[in-house]
Amino acid sequence: MHLQTRLGTAEIVPDLDRADAWLLFIGGVPQSGVDLADPGYLEFEYVRRIGHVADLAFPAGEPVHALHLGGGALTLPRYLAHTRPGSRQLVAELDDTLTELIREHLPLPSGHRIRVRAADARQVTESVRPGTYDLVISDVFAGALTPPHLTTAEYAAAAARALRPGGIYAVNVAAGPSLEGARSAVATVRSSYRETCMVAEASVLRGRRRGNLVIFASDQPLPEAALRRATAADPFPARVVAGEELRRFVSGAPVITDADVAAHTAEPAETFPQPTKW
Repeated sequence: MHLQTRLGTAEIVPDLDRADAWLLFIGGVPQSGVDLADPGYLEFEYVRRIGHVADLAFPAGEPVHALHLGGGALTLPRYLAHTRPGSRQLVAELDDTLTELIREHLPLPSGHRIRVRAADARQVTESVRPGTYDLVISDVFAGALTPPHLTTAEYAAAAARALRPGGIYAVNVAAGPSLEGARSAVATVRSSYRETCMVAEASVLRGRRRGNLVIFASDQPLPEAALRRATAADPFPARVVAGEELRRFVSGAPVITDADVAAHTAEPAETFPQPTKW
């Protein structure tokens, strides 16, 4: 099925590997995978890494208060509703046409507490009550790129204000072979948080191919050891980079601010890769 949305042509196609699973493409770029029969299954590896942190950072099965910046097919809201029944979740998805398509063809489970607001992710982040959320997840792409105003220190700080003490900020970043954009993304997040780590496949970190890099940040220690074990056991194993290794990774990388974002985004952007299936 196809539909023209604000951000491009949306297409929902069956995942031939699973009986009741679907893939969402927007403008030909894969955005989400949903298994209606098993919302606990996460199709794309970077989404699975965010799922790991949600599983590890909070008591098993207990509800959380989550803010999702970028909705897509609502994969992670479904996951949290499934693994943590009763979780209160707010989704900022600017493309209301896309949300209508998802609600119609990939309906949410009964009893969910997921609200979708048709608004800009930064506007929503800056408007929510401070100290409200356990988990803030930023995964916003217009086609293959993250909107520049969602890459700055001011945006990361707004997410930090939305979090409760011990809450976690997760952001998905497209990493190209040069890694320059990824290094600045990490440096920018680190400017607002006491604790930071990142997760990516080794080949991405070595600049051998494009891929996804997920940054996690908090005002309290992150579950790095458990996350290392979880990501190492994934079908596509990934590395957790933290501490001194992370400091070396970001050494010399500029922190992006609202004032200079135009200068940083004037260079050719690194494109968002197709997530790997397993």
